[in-house]
Amino acid sequence: MTPTFQLREGPRDECGVFGVYAPESEVARLAYFALYALQHRGQESAGIATCDSGEIVAVRELGLVSQVFDETKLRALPGTMAIGHVRYSTTGSSAWQNAQPIHRSERHNIALAHNGNLINAVELHSELRERGVGFSSTSDSEIIAALISRHEADSVAEAIADIIPRLQGAFSTVVMSPEGVFAFRDGAGLRPLALGQLGERYCVASESCAFDIIGARLLREVQPGELVCLGERGIEVRQAVESERRAFCVFEHIYFARPDSKLEGRRAQVSRERMGEILWRESPVEGDLVISIPDSGNPAANGFAKASGIPQGDGLIKNRYVARTFIQPGQELRKHGLRMKFNPLPEVVGGKRIVVVDDSIVRGNTTRQIIGMLRDAGAAEVHLRISAPPIRHPCHYGIDMSTRQEMIAHGRTVTDVARELGADWLAYLSLEGLYEAIGSSRDTPCDACFTGEYPLQRTEDARGKYALEELAVVR
Repeated sequence: MTPTFQLREGPRDECGVFGVYAPESEVARLAYFALYALQHRGQESAGIATCDSGEIVAVRELGLVSQVFDETKLRALPGTMAIGHVRYSTTGSSAWQNAQPIHRSERHNIALAHNGNLINAVELHSELRERGVGFSSTSDSEIIAALISRHEADSVAEAIADIIPRLQGAFSTVVMSPEGVFAFRDGAGLRPLALGQLGERYCVASESCAFDIIGARLLREVQPGELVCLGERGIEVRQAVESERRAFCVFEHIYFARPDSKLEGRRAQVSRERMGEILWRESPVEGDLVISIPDSGNPAANGFAKASGIPQGDGLIKNRYVARTFIQPGQELRKHGLRMKFNPLPEVVGGKRIVVVDDSIVRGNTTRQIIGMLRDAGAAEVHLRISAPPIRHPCHYGIDMSTRQEMIAHGRTVTDVARELGADWLAYLSLEGLYEAIGSSRDTPCDACFTGEYPLQRTEDARGKYALEELAVVR
């Protein structure tokens, strides 16, 4: 398959999941709109599975939610319950067989959707293969599905409760069977998962913004290590594993979650504006205009401009119709490729000292090009402010963040990075400032991408995104 032409080189979104039990509703339509709200979490594939009279039907394809589903497909998905998934590949390639929900029907007939990464995926995969278990994908999600589907327990709930302690890593997961919809989260709570109420029924989703679009209300978050069962009897909850240490991904607050979602009781938009305010306090600068790299830098730029009193403007115009494309720009257009997404306004930035605010830098390629475009547009100075600490370490828990060697901040000082990017001055938000902004301390979140301190043992033994594909080749 031809590689996609990427227009953002920062941290890649992971996945979004949804589940609902609502016999009185068009569950496939509810799932469609919930996934539409979660589209920012993954743009490679989308899928919905429903259960009707004990039969599970799943539709999954490569593409955006609006490209995969139409009225005809939604009408072909009747049922009393549904689960859905949007994907960005963090284990396994972007291929149809890795799209979700996954459907397996051995001892238990189930469909599964998963957000996260198992760091013991290779060990579990090898164990299952030795027992004669076959796989149709190279995704760690199918490992979880196989463990549940083949389990000897009488109920799916008992099967899930038994296999959760065997899973290591990040897993916010929804499972559907004729018995109901089940949602569970790893003991550290690395990836988000929320519980909502829709009339007298219940639903789960990666983020609360999915509830808003379908008219549900946020009740609370699914707790780390918790198993929630949704069915005819309402909601049943059990603690499947005890949480030794909570480690919610702090990058959800910074970038991944939609700004209107609530995380740990805080609206992401409010936290991000606060990051910009603290960034000004920590690293003030004399400038004429604050601009953001849209859309990720918008909230922090708002906070920075508000705290500093420096006027804010739109120095970069974003083409909002650009998504991932399989069409390569060709040699003649390659150097202009970023202009497919961003275009500077000389009338706005010309002759001014520009303060550019964004949420993060990983490899730095896009940031370097944007700074170059601003200078070409006549900016007198370009000062870069980043509303997160420097990213120096990869994520093994469901975010594609490149390797250490690819990260521009790895092994470099802030001055070195500024020089590499062509900025007059670069400043990052401190780790202390970040935790002040989200109203937390370092006791609970995972901040390994900044510090290298991974909350789970054996994390760096994980074999990487394509480990299962490499294993398949060896076999």
